[in-house]
Formats: sequence, structure tokens, C-alpha cells
Amino acid sequence: MALPDIINHQDFLLTIHTNDEKLIKNALPGVHIYPLMLDSENGVWVLRVLFEPGTVLPKHFHTGVVHLYTLAGSWHYTEYPDDLQVAGSYLFEPGGSIHQFQVPADNTEVTDTFMVVMGSNINFDPDGNYMNIMDAGWIEQVMLAAAKEQGIEPNYIKPKSLYGFSK
Repeated sequence: MALPDIINHQDFLLTIHTNDEKLIKNALPGVHIYPLMLDSENGVWVLRVLFEPGTVLPKHFHTGVVHLYTLAGSWHYTEYPDDLQVAGSYLFEPGGSIHQFQVPADNTEVTDTFMVVMGSNINFDPDGNYMNIMDAGWIEQVMLAAAKEQGIEPNYIKPKSLYGFSK
């Protein structure tokens, strides 16, 4: 078999070096992000997220799978308080799961994570009432608004721009 023709030619590698990027602080309260890749057309979001101690996200339903790797700190789901995710933990979440993410308030460091999310999070308030849908498009809007307030022009991969960067 012959080597196939290139389908997507690249003049350069699509790489984000988070150590060279500015952290977008408080995209949500206590949630700081480095956007890596946001694909609203296919519903995929890839982020490096840092969570402050005591951060609690809304209870949510996943429409797709999640790959979540903890780089530093710790967190757990409210529903699984004894299953603490610590630095070096990889968690696979199947689509259809429901849970609430929280970082222990007594953490002495920020929790640093890397996540690949397919689909949406459907968020609910403490009484189980629908709040909103968090997907790649929503994340991008919230992130861009926070970045603008902080004078940051974020650099991330956006497939809609013909597999290039957001700029």
C-alpha cells in the first residue's frame, strides 16, 4: 500500500504552551483557565483548568464522555466524598453521568487539571432545577468575556478557523 495523500496540510504544528500564555482568572468564580482547543461545531472542549480551594461547581449531567487528569491539588464529587482525585489521577466519566465537582476548602494549593470534554454539561441548581447548558460555545463566550476584562487576547486552537489558532 502506498503512503496516502495528505488531507490536512500543516505549515506548523498546532501547539499551545500554557507556560507562555496568560491565565484567564475567574472565568467563573474560583475557576481559572487556559483554553487549549474549543470546537463548538463538534462539541469538544479541551482546557487546562485551575480551581481555587473551596470551589464548587453546579450539579451537572454529561451528554458525552470526559477525560480528566489531575496535575496538582485534589478534588472530589460531592456524591463520592471518599474518592478523592489527587495529582496523578486520571478519571474517565461516561456520558450520562450526573455529579457535582468540588475542591476541598482546606486544600493548601490550587487544583490544576487537564480535561477533554465531549458534548455538554447540563447544569442544575441545588434544588435540581435546570440552570444552563455549558458546552464549547458557552465556554468560549464566558472565557472571551473574562479575557477581555483582563486585557488578555487568548491563544487557543479553534478548528472552525481551518485548524488554526483563534487569532
